[in-house]
Amino acid sequence: MANKLNLKEHVASKEKKQGYVTQMFETIAPRYDFITVLLSYGMDRGWKRQLIGMLALRGDERVLDLACGTGDITFALGERLGRGEVHGLDITRGMIEISERKRLERGVENVTFHLADIMNMPFEDASFDHITCGYALRNVPDVEGALREIRRVLKPGGKFCSLDFAHPPNRVFRWLYFNYLVVVGSIVGLLLHGDADVYRYIPESLKVYPGQHKVEEMMRNQGFVATGVREFGPGIMAINYGAKAEE
Repeated sequence: MANKLNLKEHVASKEKKQGYVTQMFETIAPRYDFITVLLSYGMDRGWKRQLIGMLALRGDERVLDLACGTGDITFALGERLGRGEVHGLDITRGMIEISERKRLERGVENVTFHLADIMNMPFEDASFDHITCGYALRNVPDVEGALREIRRVLKPGGKFCSLDFAHPPNRVFRWLYFNYLVVVGSIVGLLLHGDADVYRYIPESLKVYPGQHKVEEMMRNQGFVATGVREFGPGIMAINYGAKAEE
């Protein structure tokens, strides 16, 4: 990356993390679709389908997809919502530009993209029936603050589902998993960008990410109800879910 920042220093700092994350995603945006398939061996498509399926959509809702990236989840939601609308939000300009280009090429009319920060969203209270995010909570500078903002813009009774890398419960497997990500991330980063740190960000961010079960606890603390965790494989990925209580 231009003006390369220190990975560990910035990932561990609430004050510095957002700047690092934004710069990193600007770098990888053109190759993001390829990388998500490569690093997950294609399994991310199934995880995202399950995420959307958990919403049990009727088809007329207003849904927000956070950290939308290049729009995988956003467009899939749009296909499910014939009479509804989807809003994709991302802080990275490069991601939004790619998503908007896809939207125009596909002629999608019920999807809108926003360049904005999860920590301070440009929406009124109780604006959305449901909210999704893929690989978002691990990247924000303050997970509890993000959950508070998510709950603010969610309607009473609305569901929130978050897909992200997880902490495998077995300590030995967790060590192997994290080190596997370091090695693979370093190799891919060097091959695609000439910088090993680009995808080594994933295991470094996982070290400071509270993990799926702590995130569930944080969700309850922020007032979410009916919370739970759906894990994949030996806990390498997980969906955290919950709802905003009815008033």
